[in-house]
Amino acid sequence: MTTIARSTDTLTRDALTVLQPGFVGTTAPDWLLRRIGEGLTSVGLFGRNIATADQLAALTAQLRSERDDVLVAIDEEGGDVTRLEVRTGSSFPGNLALGSVDDTDLTRAVAHELGRRLAACGVDLNWAPSADVNSNPDNPVIGVRSFGADPQLVARHTAAYIEGLQSAGVAACTKHFPGHGDTAVDSHHALPRIDVDLDTLHARELVPFRAAIAAGSKSVMSAHILLPALDPTRPATLSPRVLTGLLREELGYDGLIVTDAVEMQAIASTYGIERGSVLAIAAGADALCVGGGLADEDTVLRLRDALVAAVRAGELPESRLADAAARVRALASWTREARGSVAGPGAAEGAASGSDIGLVAARRALRVTGSAAPLSAPPYVASFTPVANIAVGDETPWGVGVELSALLPGTVTGTYGPAADPASVLAAAGGRRIVAVVRDEHRHPWMSSALSALLSARPDTVVIEMGVPQAAARGSVHIATHGAARVCGRAAAEALLPTPPLP
Repeated sequence: MTTIARSTDTLTRDALTVLQPGFVGTTAPDWLLRRIGEGLTSVGLFGRNIATADQLAALTAQLRSERDDVLVAIDEEGGDVTRLEVRTGSSFPGNLALGSVDDTDLTRAVAHELGRRLAACGVDLNWAPSADVNSNPDNPVIGVRSFGADPQLVARHTAAYIEGLQSAGVAACTKHFPGHGDTAVDSHHALPRIDVDLDTLHARELVPFRAAIAAGSKSVMSAHILLPALDPTRPATLSPRVLTGLLREELGYDGLIVTDAVEMQAIASTYGIERGSVLAIAAGADALCVGGGLADEDTVLRLRDALVAAVRAGELPESRLADAAARVRALASWTREARGSVAGPGAAEGAASGSDIGLVAARRALRVTGSAAPLSAPPYVASFTPVANIAVGDETPWGVGVELSALLPGTVTGTYGPAADPASVLAAAGGRRIVAVVRDEHRHPWMSSALSALLSARPDTVVIEMGVPQAAARGSVHIATHGAARVCGRAAAEALLPTPPLP
């Protein structure tokens, strides 16, 4: 155990308590353990921190060796956004797949199983689910992370997800308040603006968050978006009108408010992370997520010192910082109690075992159009790959090539980007039947053009859409998976066999 200095003053401890930083490596660095001893109450995990279930369990145990109430958070949505299975693809379909099935019992069961596996590894706060209503099909960052475009559908599945996750002892963090669905800009890169009136906001964006509050979501994550109808100058994360006026007072939410990552450009390039962090806490946020991009001790110290300096300068009321820290500690107490009440098997057994509910859900989410003959021989899989957004990342494999290879040995796969030449795809395929895999065809003209050329030359081509199925179904068979999780690829591959497994 690291030797801890216990002389940190209350103000500094509170400033550390409201931070949720990340770090680099699969074991906790000394600086992180030292700061936990000084008051740091939360740690965020990303794909870079996870190798195996046993390693993750050892890591969370290492963190708790300093203090047993440390909140260990992760961005594990399932589907396209996975950290637990970042190198293999998720065992669970994402929100759009669950919304397309529209069975809240299934959503609740999937979330419970995901939570059970997280809890088995010592993770007790999940920055999920996304409660955004995907009203803009051109949204570059939400898409399949949303349950859908219907506010009522999103609301009932958001509530079911929260209930399932928290029944496994893992706190939910409903995001991205007050709704990131109607944007055409990724807040990782710039500040999105949503120009809708208050009536639209209440009838659409806020419906799922009301359901989340009613379902008892332990935390809510703010969005770095500008909504002039609520606040014409400050993004939601920094706006007292949004976080205190709307979320706390009007909607009556009393849980933990967490910011989206403060190093995202919507904040970092407009206010800077130090000023942005101070404004966020002053606005009503209780915890500052940081560490996806900036994952070092210097960042933690910069934010700690900025908060302390703001209190001493009279820019941030000390009582507001103390209240924020108290809410973090209250959630940490809940998760510590929950860990004891749902204790189960060891990490490797707990994380890997259990039901096949994810695959069952992925199979049910398939939408198959067309009735061409199934594959009778190993095909050529042409994967048309767009640039991944930062939330998804480019580490996680996707597609159907691996899964088809397991079912039809001899399957060959090629990957193509915006410069794809359909003639080269045809040449590589030779006499094999082509399975063209796309992701959000409607958002990528190059992809749509390449697909048109393939279908003109080879009408028997199978098309598998693994993003939002907004484009018209075409191909001899068109399969919409409603997401690119590993199990979605498995389900699609099975559907191409002469006798696919029953759901």
